Amino acid sequence: MVTREEAWRLLNEHNKEPEHIKHAIAVEAAMRAYARKFGEDEDLWGIVGLIHDLDYEEHPTMGPDGHPFFGAQMLEDMGWPAEIVRAVRSHANYSGVPRQTPLEKALFAVDELTGLVIAVALVRPSKNIADVEVKSVRKKWKDKAFARAVNREEIEQGAAELGVDLDEHIATVIDALKSVAAPLGIDGSLAQG
Repeated sequence: MVTREEAWRLLNEHNKEPEHIKHAIAVEAAMRAYARKFGEDEDLWGIVGLIHDLDYEEHPTMGPDGHPFFGAQMLEDMGWPAEIVRAVRSHANYSGVPRQTPLEKALFAVDELTGLVIAVALVRPSKNIADVEVKSVRKKWKDKAFARAVNREEIEQGAAELGVDLDEHIATVIDALKSVAAPLGIDGSLAQG
């Protein structure tokens, strides 16, 4: 089994932009929360979350020669477990790899939502995830100009595939991100400047 330290080192080897690292940390936290919720391997699920966009900075083009295929192939070439490689491949709708396992479905479900929840936290005066509620996210959800890069249809699709109510899904991700609020800059420290 691959360790978190190995995944972290590999992620940082291929990603230099702080926002990409923060996204990986956020998805890792959400994946760990779902692993606990479903009684699954928290370390495995966390590693998948941490490494899922490994190639995005170097290969941002979405398609067979880019993300996520390049990263999945890199992991496969390094001898990483097939379960991790398949989850990375399946997290993009356009990959043609159907999501079959709870691990794969959870990764797809949390990927876009983490970005929306973080954006909601950052527009609050406190800039603190502790002040974000499901209704806050739902209110911003309706504003298509807010966090416009976040694909709301994929979030809905992800919750449905995972078999969870959308509000419950949002609550799970909010709670998960509280555990990594400081490295994500959503612990209120940005409001103190």
